Amino acid sequence: MGRTKTHALNRNTAPVGWRPALPLVARPGGDAVGHDSKEQRNTTIEKHLCMNKQKVVHFGERQVTMKMGETKLLCVVLGILLLVIPMAKSQTNDRKLETKQARRSLGGQAAKPLFRDPVYDGAADPVLCWNRREKKWFMFYTNRRANAPDTPGVTWVHGTRIGIAESSDGGATWNYRGTADIDYGQGEYTHWAPEVIEHDGVYHMYLTFVPGIFENWAHPRDIIHLTSSDLLKWKYQSTLKLSSDRCIDACVMRLPDGAWRMWYNNEVDHKSIYYADSPDLYNWTDRGKAVGERPGEGPKVFRWKERYWMIVDVWKGLGVYSSDDCLKWVRQERNLVEEPGKGPGDQVEGRHADVVVSDGRAYLFYFTHPGRANPGPDDSYEQRRSLIQVVELEYKDGHLACDRDKPTHILLKPPDSEN
Repeated sequence: MGRTKTHALNRNTAPVGWRPALPLVARPGGDAVGHDSKEQRNTTIEKHLCMNKQKVVHFGERQVTMKMGETKLLCVVLGILLLVIPMAKSQTNDRKLETKQARRSLGGQAAKPLFRDPVYDGAADPVLCWNRREKKWFMFYTNRRANAPDTPGVTWVHGTRIGIAESSDGGATWNYRGTADIDYGQGEYTHWAPEVIEHDGVYHMYLTFVPGIFENWAHPRDIIHLTSSDLLKWKYQSTLKLSSDRCIDACVMRLPDGAWRMWYNNEVDHKSIYYADSPDLYNWTDRGKAVGERPGEGPKVFRWKERYWMIVDVWKGLGVYSSDDCLKWVRQERNLVEEPGKGPGDQVEGRHADVVVSDGRAYLFYFTHPGRANPGPDDSYEQRRSLIQVVELEYKDGHLACDRDKPTHILLKPPDSEN
């Protein structure tokens, strides 16, 4: 069957091939040259369309001639579209809202690098603690003097104070707060690698203290105990009697029976990891070696996925151990953050770390020496500077893993007692 041709119509045009010839004479209601008036032409066109069962359909400024059956079909299609399009838009908006809510639940995307110290540019050895009074997360770190002049040997790693950064958005961004006010030490002295926890409204810091500024590592160092009510001003409590006179890098965790355990690095014994126990955080009894088949430092112990985990800085990334009882530790074959990443300041291995478990997710905070991605003099600022990074840990087939090149969304929540 042939289709009726469609024609673009306006008030001055009839279908091609249909308009009759008119004599050029004046006629009633017409113009001076014999043309029909607009009203006459519109009436004639409407009669023609009715005889052929056609109808003019308007699409905005356009007019199209269609058969009556086609018009009905068009109306049905338009009716369906009027129902479907709003539904599709609603579903799209719902999906966008769900995506936004999912991202909000995952938290903000962490900055990369996460934090750089604005004074010495030597942030290292991070540890986090929730400030209950200010409702913020605090990050404590060793503030190495990376940009200090005239610092031969390792003197730039000595003479350090403990820096503080704070976060009000769940750990995605951090701002410099200052340094911890610690009332211990006279003359030249050094503070390293703090461990900070809270118990019964009191904050406890276990800090590595070095009585001087030295060009080499062959000098005594102890772990001291301090307390605070605000995480800012700290009061000296005691110097712990541990396995040797060169003990550093404390980590403290509460055991299921309510007692406390500390892991630390005994540098005298090939930098092995030792441990000590306490019933009250003030009195400690050394228990000997915990892990020692390879040297390491900066132990961090935490519980996640129904197991205990120990992270140790082995200078080729972070070694991983797991345990069911915090006594017998099994080493994981693959280290974390050993392979260089691709992000800014992350193209070298990760070092001395902290782990925060929040709302079932675990985050690894570590430091890097970004300038060491390229060779250079050991005493240069570029080789010395350090910064803090973060990545979310993953649990795969009984092992820990992480992808430091994947964007990290983080939302640290207050401890359970405040939820």
